Amino acid sequence: MRIGKCNRKTKETDIITKICLDGGEVEISTGIGFFDHMLEAFAVHGGFGMTVKVKGDLNVDGHHTVEDTGIALGKALAEALGDKGGITRFGSFILPMDEALAFAAVDVSGRPFLVFDAVFSENRMGEYDTCLTAEFFRALAFNAGITLHMKIEYGGNAHHMTEALYKAAAHAIRLAVLPREGILSTKGTL
Repeated sequence: MRIGKCNRKTKETDIITKICLDGGEVEISTGIGFFDHMLEAFAVHGGFGMTVKVKGDLNVDGHHTVEDTGIALGKALAEALGDKGGITRFGSFILPMDEALAFAAVDVSGRPFLVFDAVFSENRMGEYDTCLTAEFFRALAFNAGITLHMKIEYGGNAHHMTEALYKAAAHAIRLAVLPREGILSTKGTL
């Protein structure tokens, strides 16, 4: 089983994360209902077993909780990937959700980068600020050591647009971590 864990404690957050790339239980609790919904969708659509338990300074706002969760989950993902041998490496997915269409592409390369292109129709869903979507995926990509490109092609409902991005990223990562022989690099290493 390809499993990674990361516990992260700062003055702003206390986070426990675990990810199993080969499936398992999903347990999410961040204190931000919409973010819980997005992380559960990410786990289910990626086929990942995932635990995320967060106590954050929500009296300030959701920024630290969301970004630090991305950091911890990214580190757990990096641990689960190990030397990145025996995976497909690349994955991409286009996901429709009602009127919204999202795209995500990933390269599990060891070279962290994020390209994020989305303009949301609303600033907030519940206690979740839509601008935090980019913060979460930036933290995830840089701490997992992956290149991630994400784009909303079009949409009108911020809930649908955001959820489509989380699901598209999950499917792209799922495809990239599928087993395959050897290391997919002309260098022989990632």
